[in-house]
Parts: sequence; C-alpha cells; structure tokens
Amino acid sequence: MAQYDYDLFTIGAGSGGVRASRVAASHGAKVAIAEEHRVGGTCVIRGCVPKKLLVYGAQFAEDLKDARCFGWDVPDECNFDWQRLRDNVMKEVDRINSVYRETLTNHGAEIIDERAELVGPNEVKLASGRTVSAKHILIATGATPHVPDCPGHELGITSNEAFHLDAVPKRILIAGAGYIANEFAGIFHEFGAKVTLINRTDVILRQYDHQIRDRLLQISMMKGIDFRFHAEFRGIEKTENGCLNVSMTNHEDIEVDCVLFATGRVPNTGGLGLEAAGVEYDEKGAVRVDEWSKTNVPSIYAVGDVTNRMQLTPVAIREGQAFADTLFGDNPHQVDYENVPSAVFSHPPMAGVGMTESEAKETLGSVKIYQSDFRAMKNVLANRNERGLYKMICDGENGKIVGLHMIGPEAPEILQAAAIAVKAGLTKQAFDDTVALHPSMAEELVLMK
Repeated sequence: MAQYDYDLFTIGAGSGGVRASRVAASHGAKVAIAEEHRVGGTCVIRGCVPKKLLVYGAQFAEDLKDARCFGWDVPDECNFDWQRLRDNVMKEVDRINSVYRETLTNHGAEIIDERAELVGPNEVKLASGRTVSAKHILIATGATPHVPDCPGHELGITSNEAFHLDAVPKRILIAGAGYIANEFAGIFHEFGAKVTLINRTDVILRQYDHQIRDRLLQISMMKGIDFRFHAEFRGIEKTENGCLNVSMTNHEDIEVDCVLFATGRVPNTGGLGLEAAGVEYDEKGAVRVDEWSKTNVPSIYAVGDVTNRMQLTPVAIREGQAFADTLFGDNPHQVDYENVPSAVFSHPPMAGVGMTESEAKETLGSVKIYQSDFRAMKNVLANRNERGLYKMICDGENGKIVGLHMIGPEAPEILQAAAIAVKAGLTKQAFDDTVALHPSMAEELVLMK
C-alpha cells in the first residue's frame, strides 16, 4: 500500500481551500495547505471583506449630508482621511488573517507559507525545492483579475491594488460593468473622485434582472458617475504631468489620474503544473471537475473560482465542505447551485435570487410579475429622490416564486432572509398571507401587486 506524507494537500488558502482543509483535518485526515500570499484568499485579503468596509466608509458621505434633515448640525465640509480608513481596513484584514491561521492550526492542519505546484498525480513541489506526496490533492487557487491586452496596460491597476492606494484619485477611469466595477465606482464617487466607467457593451451587470440593473444605472448617472458604452481600449499613455491619457473606440480621449481594470477574473492556474499532473482544463484555464469536484485525475480535486462554476465565496465554502465531508467524513453530498443569492454592494446596493424575468419567460412561458417601486422613508425626509425597486417573479401556473430581485437601502440584508422562501419553493400567496412589519422597507415584499 502506497505511503504518502499527507492524506490531503491543498494548494491555495482561500475560502474553499481553508474550509476543505479544516473540515478534513477535523475528520482525522493529515492535512497540509500551501499559500504563497496570505491565508484567507481573495475574499478576506483583497476582495469582499475590505471592499465592504470601504462601502461602509463611503456610505457616511451620504449619511452626513442627510443628517442635517434629521436635526444634526453637520458642517458643510467634512474632512475625509483616506489613509486612516485604508490603514484601519488593513488592520482588520490582518486580524481575520490571524483568525484563519489559528483556526487551521487548532484543527491540526499544517500551513506551508510557500508556492506549490503539481508535479504528478500525488506529488507537489514547493518553492523551496522540497517535494511532498499526498494521497489526495485539492486545487483551490481561486481566480485573478483579468487585464486587457492593450498598449500601456501596465499603467493601470486592478482591485488588488485599489486597497493600497496612497490617496483617492481625483479622476479615475474604471473599465468593466460587473460587480467590482460598479462597487468601486460607487466607493470612489462617494470619496470625491470624478468617476468614468467604460464598457464594451451598453449593459451593466448582465446577470441581474434588467429593471434592477437599469435602476442602478439611472441612479448612478444622477449621482454624477459618467458611463461610456461601446468603448474598448486603444491605449494608455503617461503624460508629462504624470496623468494618464486613455484613448478608446467610439469616444474622445480622457485624461485621468488612475485606471482601474475591473474586467472580470480568470482562473488562477498559470504555472500550477496542471500539464505535469495530467489535469484537464478548459479554454479559460479553469480546472474541469465533475459534480463531486473531482478532476480527470482520480487523486486530484478542485473547488472554488479556479473551476469557474460560480464565482462566489459562499459557494466555494460549500464546495470545500462537501469535498471534505465526502472524502474524509463518510458523508457524501454535493453542492446545490440552484437559487443561490447574490448581491452587488453598489450605491444603492442590489440583490437577487432565482430567475430574472427574461429567464423565467424563456423557461416557463407563463409568468406573473409583481413589483413595488417606492421611496424609502429615510430618503423622503432627507429630500433624496432615490427610489427602491422590489420585483417578484412567479410561475403563472402555480404561483411559485422563481425569482426575487431588489435594489435599495439594505437590499442584501433583506434578500438573504427572503431567499430562504424562494429556495423552499413558497408561493406568492405565502407572502400575501404574512402580516407586514411596519414601518420597514422589507414590508414591501408582502405588499407587492
């Protein structure tokens, strides 16, 4: 019988890799996890967590203005210290990184602070030159920002670097129209930057319901964010005054202080040694896996964004849990990818679960749409014209809720609870039968017509 150094060797200590390693170790497996950067991965170190903290910071810009209508004597000019916020956010990142490390070691998993590459079906080579063997290998290296191939692209930054800027750019051009682009557009706008967002098409957040994403576009434009559609980079040049001149198709050149690429993320498999181990991957570099997260090589598995199935942190965690329980916990189960809720922490935030209206019409044929278009009570008193929109999509035959989408204050917080109803297959009648919690924004869910 073959002898190995470890029962499980995980490459990548992000959300999926950490969960899989911790659970496998708790099941009694001998586990090692290698990470070349910091434990916590994109979400904790350079993604969801620090970004949400910046969103909180940005929200104060509007709250301070609104406070006057609620009786608070707030000065017309409030000083904002970006470096103080940045450093406080990084301190929190450090704290969570330490918690992740402690959790792994407390469960008996060994952390190896080195880059690791596959050299065979059961072998991994570390940056130090040491080679170790494992009965099972888990690839959990996540994804990395995509950078357009245009002249001068090296002059731009990605979301990875955005958290470490020395100052808020006075003028920033953001390329892309997905989560990251719209979230950072809102953040930097509230911090006082002149924001221009460019995209190859005229659609933002295409995976969301068209009415919800159109409402965000409308509100963002009213706030002063400039959108340039059908625009592709021709090039970026540094001017004599240190600024960046950006040329693009279908639009005039623009001079900015910073270019942020938010054009998607690609599986982080470069130089990982997939070929050496015989692991198959697709044209985008994503590791091919089956419903059990197993690759074509029986000893090698993969979870999270590196598989490009559904790039969401909670999904990667579920995949890591299912992998560890199945392989080491005598509890085989798979991840259910249906009705997974998601959110965009824009200003205001969006959230959704289930089918969009167009998807429902294509799939079901008979569809009933209910919605509530309203102005939040707080916005009314603050003389803010921003309107929220909640939308419920139901099967026209039986009233089953197949989609729920919303934009407005605290939409993600409200949607998380409402997503349970969609996942459970409840009907519109169940919402109608529920007494409203008044006064609240969430009560609009049970009052939609």
